[in-house]
Amino acid sequence: MNDAARDKGLTIQLLGREFRVACPEGEEMQLQSSVEFLNRRMKELRDGGKVAGNERIAIMTALNIAHEFLAKKPAKAAPSVDDADFQRRIAAMQETLDLALAADQDKLF
Repeated sequence: MNDAARDKGLTIQLLGREFRVACPEGEEMQLQSSVEFLNRRMKELRDGGKVAGNERIAIMTALNIAHEFLAKKPAKAAPSVDDADFQRRIAAMQETLDLALAADQDKLF
């Protein structure tokens, strides 16, 4: 089955206008939640009276949401730790220390 057959069309409404969009099967509720969030944010911007025209409202809302998303995202993701590699490196360091300490012990006695 190809992707088009798995995607289901869904009609959504934003600021009173209907749009037909593709939606993967099983993700309809998630899409509807996204539509409700976006519609609420667009109405807030429109009702604020500073932006006119649905296209400008949509663009400004998208920019605001993108800005909020990026502001919450960490500047640089922390490197992931490979636990097995980490354990190997610790074991190698312990072995090196043991050898170094053993060599020094021989010199002392």
